[in-house]
Amino acid sequence: MVAFAMALSVLLRGRRNVNWQFAGFSTAIALWYASQSLAGFFRAEIWIRATGVLTVVLPQLAALLFHNIVPFESNQKSAISPRAGFLLGLPVLALVVSPYNQRWFALLAQYVYVFGMLVAALVSLAMQGRASPSRAVRQRVRFLVVVGALSVTTTLFDFVSYLGVELAPVAAVLSIVFLFVLAESATRPRLADMYEMAWRFVSSAVLASFLALLFFLFVSVLGGFSTQYLNAVLAATVFLVLFEPLRDEVESRMHRFFLRERFDFEINVLELRKKLAHVFEMDAVVSILFDALEASRRVTGAALFLRDADGDGFDRVGARGEGIPARIESLVVRPLLDALEGRPFVILEDLAREGDKESSAITVASTALQSLQRAIVLPVRGDDGVLLALLLVADDRIRDAFTPEEVLLLEGLSAQLGVVLANCRVYTRMKDRDRLAALGSMAAGLAHEVKNPLGAIKGAAQLLEEEIGDGGESPSHEFVGIILEEVERLNRIVGSFLDYARPQSGTSVPVDINAVVRRTIQILMSQRVDDAIEIQTEFAEDLPRVSIDPEKLRQVLMNLVQNAEQAMDGRGRVTVTTSARRPLRTSIASGSSSERMLALAAGPTDVEISVRDTGAGMSPKVRKNLFVPFFTTKVQGTGLGLAISQSIVQSAGGRIDVESQAGAGTRFTIVLPVGGSTATPLPGGSLSDRPPPMF
Repeated sequence: MVAFAMALSVLLRGRRNVNWQFAGFSTAIALWYASQSLAGFFRAEIWIRATGVLTVVLPQLAALLFHNIVPFESNQKSAISPRAGFLLGLPVLALVVSPYNQRWFALLAQYVYVFGMLVAALVSLAMQGRASPSRAVRQRVRFLVVVGALSVTTTLFDFVSYLGVELAPVAAVLSIVFLFVLAESATRPRLADMYEMAWRFVSSAVLASFLALLFFLFVSVLGGFSTQYLNAVLAATVFLVLFEPLRDEVESRMHRFFLRERFDFEINVLELRKKLAHVFEMDAVVSILFDALEASRRVTGAALFLRDADGDGFDRVGARGEGIPARIESLVVRPLLDALEGRPFVILEDLAREGDKESSAITVASTALQSLQRAIVLPVRGDDGVLLALLLVADDRIRDAFTPEEVLLLEGLSAQLGVVLANCRVYTRMKDRDRLAALGSMAAGLAHEVKNPLGAIKGAAQLLEEEIGDGGESPSHEFVGIILEEVERLNRIVGSFLDYARPQSGTSVPVDINAVVRRTIQILMSQRVDDAIEIQTEFAEDLPRVSIDPEKLRQVLMNLVQNAEQAMDGRGRVTVTTSARRPLRTSIASGSSSERMLALAAGPTDVEISVRDTGAGMSPKVRKNLFVPFFTTKVQGTGLGLAISQSIVQSAGGRIDVESQAGAGTRFTIVLPVGGSTATPLPGGSLSDRPPPMF
């Protein structure tokens, strides 16, 4: 009766071919058990023959259903086809309907045929699952094969009933379980693992038990024979009223009991997404993200790599676990990035098992990820679809650690991260603009409140100096000299700060970069008194011109070269290099291969001027604060030279990049766009005219 009910239930859910095939298989099982019951009850030859015919038909229907329940590739091999099973079953069927159907050789032929066909059908199903590119399909098939093997093994023992041996109906129970699994697999897009199926099965069993209890109370306890029908209707009505809320409650509790760890992971991710919706600081985003992933106990390694401004690579901004690289280069993981163009995620563990040309290239590229070679890679994209970052999540304790539902949760998390990162960028710009606006207001006050008193102090000190006259080494003369020296130093600081605060003026004209660099080096060489520091130049030929004020550019170069000389303590080599580059910016790098080739063929888009020294390098803390006003490592420095240099370059639409490694020197690179500034002035002027650096 349960098998009949399952057949009808699947047909009511849809009229697909696989639904009809399941209904046929389930009905055949129902008739097979029914014919055995009738044969035992009536002891009639017709029921014995009917049981034999159904015994031959069952494995053929199983082979047909298994062949179509999973997508089958045209070039895929199979242990046995439904047509071959049908041809092999014809002689066995003829033997069953013959007068010799109860002889030992007829029973043996049935036994061998049924066992061989069912094993071949399960093997074919396993081969189909292994060949599928879908992780969900492989999980479903693996579970189906295990449950089917148990059901087939126990069902074969029912054949000993022909020998007069009666066994417990274990096979009947397992057959119903197997039918339940097949029904779920045929009607649902995916079937997860044993735990998920267990809670579904137990939930159905609990609901069935509740229905049985209602019927027992209404029919056997409360009612008599005359009211039995009415009481059954009442019991069914009560059950229908309570069914939906009761089902939701039972499924929720069973889900928590059987899938506690997965349930906690789902709750953690949902809570994480709620928290991220109210965060605008990059550091806070990273902290909340990885604390939540670690608290879920489902992650042994995770990392968030933020794409740099050039699109040349991804820098790690947060991680959990060991052996995670600090940076991955775009060229190294190019096959992986290409694969992510048309996919919401890539599971590296799955690709490693597929072995085709594309997956092999991605597997080789994934070696740069070190301990995250088996991770799920999720692209974090902005509203315009541009790749902003990569989120990698891994659990190396087991294979196929994340179910499709969990991957969908992570996919939603990566989509929200794209929005959060865009918000962080806007918030960072707003903060920088507010800070720069405050500096501009303070600079206006400094012009009146500091420079005027400094002028008065300087004038008074000069009068004292005249009255003292040539006092030689007298203390009064020395103190007045200190006053004048410090007043000059303060005046330079205030002047530098005003230079930083006021909008960058100057006339932008097409400039020959090589000529500006040569002239700057000539000026610096003429001012030097010590030749212990060597200055080398390397010029690229036929550089395109850039639009910038040449005097402002010379000011930037002089500042960078002088900083390099001071960083080497008077001994070493400074190398100034010019070059043209065709950068794969974010919008280009995320495009197709043909788009990237067209972008590369369009000619240089940037001109670079690099200043490299052989000094001791910088620590990460110093490198992080290089362009912050008033931050300096020099005893007599103002901390405004690099801030002013950055302001000048940014006003021309460029930027200054820094590369430094302890013990290996430092390299500053001025990147200027060919054809002039791309910066758009903001309303209000002053400091806010300069676009702030990206986070």
